[in-house]
Amino acid sequence: MKRFVEGAARDQGGLFPAHLEDFVGDDNPVRAVDAFVETLDLRALGFGAVDPCATGRPGYHPAMLLKLYVYGYLNAIASSRRLEREAGRNVELMWLTGRLAPDHKTIADFRKDHGPAIQRTCAHFVVLCRELGLFSKSLVAVDGSKFKAVNSRDNNFTVNKVAKRIEQAEVHIARYLIALERADREGGEIAEEKRRGSRKRSSGFANGSRT
Repeated sequence: MKRFVEGAARDQGGLFPAHLEDFVGDDNPVRAVDAFVETLDLRALGFGAVDPCATGRPGYHPAMLLKLYVYGYLNAIASSRRLEREAGRNVELMWLTGRLAPDHKTIADFRKDHGPAIQRTCAHFVVLCRELGLFSKSLVAVDGSKFKAVNSRDNNFTVNKVAKRIEQAEVHIARYLIALERADREGGEIAEEKRRGSRKRSSGFANGSRT
């Protein structure tokens, strides 16, 4: 295919193996998610299982699952099954989780057990991103002082405004978590109906009848 830009051959080897770090740019927002969660006191925020059990099968660290949820919220990934799939194919999530891909039940159980803590954490992350100018509208608020980049009410915030924004973000995230729960429930019910239908069809053919 001459005269076209050609991709790399799928069976082409390399002198040095590729690193996940090479696929995530320095300005990629996923780095902000990683840095933010790493600074949190998860125990104080209400997350359980921060300390691993001495016996039994090792579990996933809550920080990794929280990163998965923050990323899912920012990218509108609206079910635990979708988060599971993305963790196994999305390079950004592979970088974020260290190539861990928990199953959808583990992801859903984490939400059920830590819903309020996830909600508060995501809300504060959204406000932090606004403060750092990572979103479309910048926000700066330090010790109650105002710093105006543009003389507009939308571009300067007091402590009360920041608190209001956090409250609004928490409401939005609460709706997102409810939507996740609904999607998980409906997805599970649909999958179960498909399995039941498959079993009925198999039974019908086994009995010599067609449906």
